[in-house]
Amino acid sequence: MKGLRKDPRHRAREAALQILYHWEIGRTDVASAADTFFGLQWADADGPPDDLRMFATELAHDTVRHLDQADALIAETAERWRPERMAVLDRLILRMSATELIRVVGTAAGQTDAAPPAVVINEALELARTFSTEESVKFINGMLDAIRKKLEG
Repeated sequence: MKGLRKDPRHRAREAALQILYHWEIGRTDVASAADTFFGLQWADADGPPDDLRMFATELAHDTVRHLDQADALIAETAERWRPERMAVLDRLILRMSATELIRVVGTAAGQTDAAPPAVVINEALELARTFSTEESVKFINGMLDAIRKKLEG
């Protein structure tokens, strides 16, 4: 896979995760975290394409907006394990992915911009492989599958 260009949506999810990390650790607002990420950490000299930046920023904002609902789902699914006790990146991947799953399940039929649940989960696993550990990949997979079932049920 080295040398291949990453899918723009995947790059946007990576950016959203990094924005959320800056938001969580830096205790700043999402807009400032996004500006910092794209202004100082984006690797391309030309900056990100507008659609990538918009998707990443919107996903980060949505994650923070749905934080209570996502954390409740995560806590309910991870019996006796509160989200704040999880590794930061695992928690952020779960929050972001749970938010996408909430949007997908709550999306009106026929809306085409929402990713299917299988894609959301696969993207989360790829993020975990990149930013966390193989144990986290297994944990996140089990958690998101259970969350998907709760939301669909």
